[in-house]
Amino acid sequence: MSPATILIVEGKKTEKPSFAAQLQKKGFTVFTAINGSDAVTRLNEMGPDVVVVNAASLGSTGVRICQSIQAKQEEHLPILLILDAGKTVDKRAADAVLNLPFTVQKLANRIKPFLPGDDANVIHAGPIRLDVEHRRVKCLGKNGKLTPRLSMLLQVLIQHRGEVIDREELFKKVWDTNYTGDTRTLDVHISWLRKALELDPDHPRFLHTIRGVGYRLDV
Repeated sequence: MSPATILIVEGKKTEKPSFAAQLQKKGFTVFTAINGSDAVTRLNEMGPDVVVVNAASLGSTGVRICQSIQAKQEEHLPILLILDAGKTVDKRAADAVLNLPFTVQKLANRIKPFLPGDDANVIHAGPIRLDVEHRRVKCLGKNGKLTPRLSMLLQVLIQHRGEVIDREELFKKVWDTNYTGDTRTLDVHISWLRKALELDPDHPRFLHTIRGVGYRLDV
């Protein structure tokens, strides 16, 4: 199973606890934002499963940040809000509210129910997670929607991860045809898939070209 991705909005008030490093030690993939506008900018880039707004470290209630994040999402994105001891906000501001003090384990426990469940429609290969039904792919914080053909291409590569797949054979499987006279369409789709998966598509970490043969997914 690939690690869940957390975007934590956290300031630098030294007397307040920081949770980013501790969540990383718990096995989450963690990205940080220093304020609300930074968080909104990073949402599409990171594609988090959950946003944690550490309002206590920002010296605010965090409500406006939560509203800004929610306004930018087409689909619901769970938000967990951390407040100073004794502070309260409208319960509709976030999906969960925690008041300091608490342990990082309690924070992790509150995050877990909001993470996407694994079922028969989700397949994994290393950090790559593909929701086959909704054709959504996540990898190292990147989050995107695939076309039906790209989804099928990634499924085949995941099923044969670590194996070199001949270009013609891959074309047959994905395009469901015996005609393999021109597989340039496959090369274009591989390029698009790299953009969806790789942090640097020009220097792929996962989807490799095996010259003169085909492609291999390494995870």
